[in-house]
Amino acid sequence: MFRFLVRRLLGALVILLIISAVTFWLFYAIPRDPAMMSCGKNCTPDMLKQVRHNLGIDHPIPVQYWYWLKGIFVGRSYGDFGNCSAPCLGYSFANREPVLGTIMDRLPLTLSLAFGAAVVFLVIGVGAGMIAALKQGKWQDKVASSASLLGSSLQIYFVGYIAMYFLVFKLGILDNPSYTPITENPVKWVSGLLLPWLVLAIIFTANYTRMSRSQLVEQLSEDYVRTARAKGLSRRNVFLRFAWRGAMGPIVTIFGVDLGTLIGGAIITESVFSLQGVGRLALDAVNKSDLPMVLGVTLLSAGAIVLFNIIVDAVYALIDPRIRLA
Repeated sequence: MFRFLVRRLLGALVILLIISAVTFWLFYAIPRDPAMMSCGKNCTPDMLKQVRHNLGIDHPIPVQYWYWLKGIFVGRSYGDFGNCSAPCLGYSFANREPVLGTIMDRLPLTLSLAFGAAVVFLVIGVGAGMIAALKQGKWQDKVASSASLLGSSLQIYFVGYIAMYFLVFKLGILDNPSYTPITENPVKWVSGLLLPWLVLAIIFTANYTRMSRSQLVEQLSEDYVRTARAKGLSRRNVFLRFAWRGAMGPIVTIFGVDLGTLIGGAIITESVFSLQGVGRLALDAVNKSDLPMVLGVTLLSAGAIVLFNIIVDAVYALIDPRIRLA
């Protein structure tokens, strides 16, 4: 297990290095001068030259990338703009502040949105799939399958606005989406994020219902499950001890990817509900051609996905005894 984790972590570092390099290179394909945003309206050529020097964008692209990479480990100075201590992910052209500090300010909202929604859609989706598998061919199965088909065809930007109109403005059942730190007021934390959680659950639940149902139906027809039933074990015991554990592998896989993606920034969700999280930060950074911020959010998103994929691979062996990590 230890050797497996070390190899995967080293591979993850290589992947993140490649992603950062590609993102850095693609940014310069955009015909815009990011120094203009930091220079201001009354910018003179001399002032613009000094801003480029302070931000370090007056060097060739490979040199700029090396300085950025080096800053992660030893920090970096940005002249008149100030110093950025390690780990330094750069200095925002638009916000005029270190990238890492801005991301950390927005991250609690995104984490709250991601983990809250994950609990909702995982419980509802897997629960509905389990019921559909146990009641295969009956009305419960048909209702769950139809609902999952409908949910998979919907989009967040459509469901989000419809839900806000009826549940917030028309009926007043839920609060307008907002973020209050859980340490300040847990009740407001839940009420402010409940609508985004439910909307994300509608979209994501469909995949988990279909996946859990198909996997459980397949597992219930396996020889080892039928053998357990023939030995006299109860249907509930066989379902929980054998079929359920064997079916969880693919579900854990998609859950790891979905959770990593949400932590990396649910751009559409945060935009629909006007939530100032990492996703909205990424969108603003792209619109403003703020390369350091784009790089920082990209690394966060990629790192979250890679990390949860490693965790999923490690969890496989715990869920299914037939799988061993080599």
